[in-house]
Amino acid sequence: MRDMPPEARPREKLLARGPQALADAELLALLLRTGLRGQPVLQFAQALLAQHGGLRGLLQATPAQLARTKGLGPAKRAELLAVFELARRALAEGLRQRPVLDSPSAVADVLRLQLADRGHEVFAVLFLDNQHRLIALEELFRGTLDQTSVYPREVALRALHHGAGAVILAHNHPSGAAEPSAADVALTQRLRQALGLLDIRVLDHLVVTQGGCTSMAQRGLV
Repeated sequence: MRDMPPEARPREKLLARGPQALADAELLALLLRTGLRGQPVLQFAQALLAQHGGLRGLLQATPAQLARTKGLGPAKRAELLAVFELARRALAEGLRQRPVLDSPSAVADVLRLQLADRGHEVFAVLFLDNQHRLIALEELFRGTLDQTSVYPREVALRALHHGAGAVILAHNHPSGAAEPSAADVALTQRLRQALGLLDIRVLDHLVVTQGGCTSMAQRGLV
């Protein structure tokens, strides 16, 4: 980047105009700091984003996936993973400040960041207090591409562990289909009945895809 005019260099541009003025690749280049032989850091950052399908895909990358990327040594991988985890925690922290039901878009953002790009189904639960503020978000079960085995007893135990008064259920559809399946509806009813015996409300069950989140409560399915 030394060959670039000072005002076009990501660091100088950020300091002069703020981080919002930088493209994704420019922000990523600041974290990477160095590129590869024959590939300046900005080009390396652009290639890395392309390889993972954009910023959201990169945020979802596992340590193993990053380790297979040429040019990402242990130090760079650790720094990227730390930044990604901070982003997730910052979003989740915002949900702890006020009732989750007052911020459905924030819930959707957190779940999409957490689940949308997984290649297999993941079932997660948001555990809420009696004021519907977030206590914890946990991934409880993982399945194949099209099914997940979910055990109501395990969900109930985790809810009791957190002292939850309510929960929001969520799982992803790697196929991209946003519509809840008949199996999703049946599972929701099983969990609602099991948790209801413990006076724990199921507020919603969200189906997460790359395109967004579908609320089963809004469909009258909860």
